Amino acid sequence: MSLLRPGPPPDAELLIEAGAHYLRPPIMSDFKAWCLLRSDSRAFLTPWEPLWPSDDLSKSGFRRRLRRYARDRKEGRSLTFLLFNARNDDLLGGLTLSNIRRGVSQSATLGYWMGERHAGKGHMSAAVAMILPFCFDVLNLHRIEAACIPTNTPSIRLLEKAGFNREGYARNYLLINGTWQDHLLLSCLAEDHAARPDGVSPLVEGILKDFL
Repeated sequence: MSLLRPGPPPDAELLIEAGAHYLRPPIMSDFKAWCLLRSDSRAFLTPWEPLWPSDDLSKSGFRRRLRRYARDRKEGRSLTFLLFNARNDDLLGGLTLSNIRRGVSQSATLGYWMGERHAGKGHMSAAVAMILPFCFDVLNLHRIEAACIPTNTPSIRLLEKAGFNREGYARNYLLINGTWQDHLLLSCLAEDHAARPDGVSPLVEGILKDFL
C-alpha cells in the first residue's frame, strides 16, 4: 500500500520514492540537467515524440512548461514527473500522467521518455512500477492507458512486463515527429495490478488535494 504524508521538498511539492529511484515534479533549477539530457538524446527521442518547438531547450521554454504543468495539476488534468537516480540524484528521464478523467471513467494516460545514455538499464521499468501503485492506491484511479508506435518494441515490452495488456490498434492515432502514426493501445486496470505478486510499495510524500 502506498503512503501519503506531508514532508516533501517545498519547491517540488510531491515525491515518490522506491529503491534506487525517485519521481518528483520538475522545478526551475532542473533546467540545466533537463536541457543537457534532452539535447544529448534528441536523435534518440525524435522518432517517438511530437515535433519539438523551436525554443524547446531554452530557459524561457522550460519556464512555460512549468507554468503549464502547474496549471494542469491545479485543474486536476495531469501530473508530470522527472525520474532521478536516488544514489547520485542524476536525472534519467520523465513520466507524465495526462488526460486524468474522474466520474465514471477514473482513468489516465501514461507517457514517458528516457535519456539515451540511461536507456536499456531498467530505470523506466522501475519508474512505471512506482507510478502504478501511486495511481491506484493514492489517486484511486481504475484504469491506466498507454499507447506505443508498433515498431517501438522496447516500450511495448516494458509495459507488458509492468502488467499492461494489449487492447487494440488505433490508426493515425497521434501526430509524432510531424507524421500521423498508428499506435498499439494497452491498459492496466486496478484489478490487474492487485493480482500481481511483485508489486512495489513506494513512499509518497506531498499534498494532492486537486486529485483526491
